[in-house]
Amino acid sequence: MQAIKRYFGFDEAKTDFKTELLAGLTTFLTMAYIVFVNPSILADAGMPREAVFVATCLVAAIASLVMGLYANYPIACAPGMGLNAYFAYTVVKGMGFSWQAGLGAVFLSGCLFLLVSLVGLREAIVRGIPRSLRIAITSGIGLFLALIALKSAGYVVAHPATFVALGDLRKPAIALSAIGFFAIVALDYWRVRGAILLGILLVTVLSFIFDQNVFHGVVSTPPSIAPTLFALDIKGALSTGIVNVVLVFFLVELFDATGTLMGVANRAGLLTQGKMARLNRALLADSTAIVAGAMLGTSSTTAFVESASGVQAGGRTGMTAIVVAVLFVLALFFSPLAGAVPAYATAPALLYVACLMLRDLADLDWLDASEAVPAALTTLTMPFTYSIADGVAFGFIAYAVLKLLCGKMRDVAKVVWVIAALFVFRFVYLAAG
Repeated sequence: MQAIKRYFGFDEAKTDFKTELLAGLTTFLTMAYIVFVNPSILADAGMPREAVFVATCLVAAIASLVMGLYANYPIACAPGMGLNAYFAYTVVKGMGFSWQAGLGAVFLSGCLFLLVSLVGLREAIVRGIPRSLRIAITSGIGLFLALIALKSAGYVVAHPATFVALGDLRKPAIALSAIGFFAIVALDYWRVRGAILLGILLVTVLSFIFDQNVFHGVVSTPPSIAPTLFALDIKGALSTGIVNVVLVFFLVELFDATGTLMGVANRAGLLTQGKMARLNRALLADSTAIVAGAMLGTSSTTAFVESASGVQAGGRTGMTAIVVAVLFVLALFFSPLAGAVPAYATAPALLYVACLMLRDLADLDWLDASEAVPAALTTLTMPFTYSIADGVAFGFIAYAVLKLLCGKMRDVAKVVWVIAALFVFRFVYLAAG
């Protein structure tokens, strides 16, 4: 135990094994939905659902383990939402490519991703992000989490005229999630350890009593991964039409993962003067995960924004991510048990974390429009486009344009101009392709 404490730096991080264990369990519970949602989405692209389930659990475990052991950050990884939808509905169903060629595109984008991480280019990009945009990324992720939480609990539903509307407040899920939310806030206020986890477990227990939640057992045998293992078609991915897809995957992966890493690390207090001490290790960890995921049979893997819930529960070291990794392996055998936690049970945890992440907006220089407006756009467009990467894109473009128009070009790092230009290229050319 002493060796573990020294390796992860428990004393320096002011944490302990029990706290990290609870934080890892909390993170896992808030992101466990991915083992059911990802196979469902990729099945729409013609992929074997059961094999994708296994691939999802395995790559989440591998990626989180590397993030914990190598980078020592409390950030878990798994196949990213949004990226899987782009893979299934745009690349495969929309553009007509096979899912094997789609996996090939993910593999190539991961190799490109790994290359820019190895040469230090990605680290230079991250270090070039202005302070105002770093604040905005954290707050934008907060709003993004809030939208996910409100949708999962049923408070927000789709509407043909207004896009979103208030859900049916008479549903049991609404009341149960509200109980969970207030319980988490109150427990955390009184500094009860594991407050978020206790809230999730409370709502889960109540769901069996008041919402006809069904318990399907504890253990099941994992299905075969053979149908998707090494099924990627790299030759097909190099065809003319899908080259654009590779670049889109690369750009979205770059800024989705980077934005999440920065936002969650900032929330955990792991940034020193806006910098992550082991940033390059974290970048290499999630870069490698993309390549591994494509070979196993799933869409792009990324740092998961739900890691913020574990951070709020006290997670400060890589031990949190290792606990998540172990739980994903166990999920292969305990999928019925993991499936017993309804989405509205984890929604209160995400909503509370979202509320806390918004407080960073107070640190913005609201008197300088060239700083405040790009930050506000970044924060707002993340939930409204349902994409962390798109929010970062709007922020960078607005930052460059406003600094130019306000005569403050010298205040802008060269990398910001390059990033803004790349995003303009993506929206104008790659989106059209």
